[in-house]
Amino acid sequence: MKKVLVPSTKLAMRYLLSHQESERLLFRPIQETDFEAWLPFFKSTIAMQHWPMGNLTIEEYAHQWYEKQWHRYKNNWGGMNALLLKGTTTLIGHAGLLTQKIDNKIELEVAYSLLPNYWKKGYATEAALKCKNFAFEQGYCQKLVAIIAPNNTPSIAVAKRIGMKKEKRVLFQEVIADLYYIER
Repeated sequence: MKKVLVPSTKLAMRYLLSHQESERLLFRPIQETDFEAWLPFFKSTIAMQHWPMGNLTIEEYAHQWYEKQWHRYKNNWGGMNALLLKGTTTLIGHAGLLTQKIDNKIELEVAYSLLPNYWKKGYATEAALKCKNFAFEQGYCQKLVAIIAPNNTPSIAVAKRIGMKKEKRVLFQEVIADLYYIER
């Protein structure tokens, strides 16, 4: 297995929900030890149908995804938080606030992904709602967005449950997506 580079824990890491919690979830920065627990997400054809992998293998794509998170942490661009079930060390997914460039404008995105075994239990909505409230309470933005594949109906439902509305269709990183938003 390729070594995953972990950023220094002394970084400020703006936008992370470090040590935050919701009713059933704990949020913490991603750790190198999360890789193996998260790998089943990338192996799920249903989960990955909205994530273009190009010519990468599953393992290469997973490593690239983690490297992107470390890069975000290092540059204070936000990033995903590991989501753990309260009272356990069980990783069930990731959620967080990410800075994104959309139509030449920097936006703050709420992003969420769960391992398939934890779908349809309300965890994604709970995590997204915590991220939304945290972003507005901290004064990070006046408008929060979600970038969602047009046929990703579960993610669209989560966005709607936290009060988001579809704004427009965009080309994001060479992929067509719908931009959902909510204003403070």
